[in-house]
Amino acid sequence: MAKLREIVVSTQLKERLAQGHPWIYRDRLPREARFETGEWVRVKCGGWTGFGLWDNKGPIAIRIFSQRQLPDPRWLKARVQAAWELRSQLREQNCTAYRWLFGEGDGLAGITVDLYGEYAVVQTYMEGASVLLDWLVNALIAVAPLQGILWRTKHLENAESENPQESKTQLLWGREPKGDITVKEHGLLFQVNLQTGQKTGLFLDHRENRRFVGEISKDKTVLNCFSYTGAFSLYALRGGASHVTNVDIGKHLAAVADTNVRLNNFDRDRHNFVTADCFDVLHRYAQEQQTFDIVILDPPTFAKSKQNRFAAIRAYTKLNAIALKCVAPNGLLVSASCTSQVSPEAFKEMLATAAESSDRRIQIIHEAGQPLDHPVPAAFAEGRYLKFVVGKVNQIV
Repeated sequence: MAKLREIVVSTQLKERLAQGHPWIYRDRLPREARFETGEWVRVKCGGWTGFGLWDNKGPIAIRIFSQRQLPDPRWLKARVQAAWELRSQLREQNCTAYRWLFGEGDGLAGITVDLYGEYAVVQTYMEGASVLLDWLVNALIAVAPLQGILWRTKHLENAESENPQESKTQLLWGREPKGDITVKEHGLLFQVNLQTGQKTGLFLDHRENRRFVGEISKDKTVLNCFSYTGAFSLYALRGGASHVTNVDIGKHLAAVADTNVRLNNFDRDRHNFVTADCFDVLHRYAQEQQTFDIVILDPPTFAKSKQNRFAAIRAYTKLNAIALKCVAPNGLLVSASCTSQVSPEAFKEMLATAAESSDRRIQIIHEAGQPLDHPVPAAFAEGRYLKFVVGKVNQIV
C-alpha cells in the first residue's frame, strides 16, 4: 500500500466532518497541500480523525471513507456486504436491477455499482477511486454470483454531472453480456444495454415513482416527456392507461421503447413515440390545445453546479409552465428534478411560479425522493438530489 499522508484542516470543518459529511473541498485546505491522486490521507481536525482518498482534479480534494481505520480489502468487503443486505427487500420483490452501491450513501465515496441481473456496472466519480478497483471486484464476486463486472471509465465530480454520451465501458472481470439483456422491475421486463445505455441502462432511482404513476393511470391519457426508453410509460400501460405518448429527442430510443412494450405483451396501439425536442412538442400541443390527463416531466439535470442554479430554476419554470397548458382540466402534472442544486422547497416554489404564469393552480397530492437503494447520510445534503412531485392541476377560481 502507498504511504499514508497526513493533513491538518481548519477546525471550522469539525462539526460537518464529525456528523459524517464525506467531502473536503480544495478551497478549504492549506494552499501547500499537494499529494498524488489516489493517495490515502489521514485528516486531522481539532481532535477528529478520518481517512480519505486524495484527488487532484475538481473542487473536492478529499473524500472520507472511514473515521475508524485506514480502509483495507476486509473493510471494503464489509461495506459491500452491508449494502447487499440493505437491498434484500428488492430481491424479495423480484427486482433484478437496482443500485447495489450508492457511493457516499453506502460509505464508498465516489463509487456506484448498479446490478443488472448477473452483471455489475461500476462507475467512478473521481480518478483516485481506481486504486480501489481490485478490492472492489474481489468483494463483489465474493458477495454475489456474477457473470461479469463492467467499469464506466469517465471520471466525474458527482453523479449529477454525468454525461452518458461521453462514458466508456470496459470489462473488469468475467465476461461481457452478449448485446442487450432483460431485467425485471416489479413484474415488468426491460431491455437494457450495459455498454451503451444512458445511466448504465435504466434510471434506477425512479423505480418507486414509476410504480406510483402506474397506480394513478387507469383510463388516463398520458404524455411522457423525456421518456428515454419509456419506463414510466410501461407502468402507466400496466396500470390501465388508455394511451401513452412518449417524447424524447434521443435517436434509436423509439425502437427500444417499442421492444419494452412487446416484452410485456402490451397493446402496441396504446402507445406511440415522438422523436423530437420536448420543448418544441409541448409548445405545439399547447398551441393546438391538445391535452392529456397526466403529463410527466423527467428532464435531464439543468444544474451541474451552484453557479447554474438560477438558470436551472428558470429552465424548470419554463418547462413546467408550458407543460401545464397541456394538462387536461383536473388532470395531473408529474414533475421531477435530478439535481441537488435545487432544493425540494425551491422546486415547489418553482411549480407555484410556473402555475401562476400559466393561469393555473397546482394542488400537491404526492411527493417522493430516492428509493431504498439510494440511501443518503443525514449530514450529506448533496446526496439528496431527486425530487418527484405529483400535483392536481386546477383552474383559478
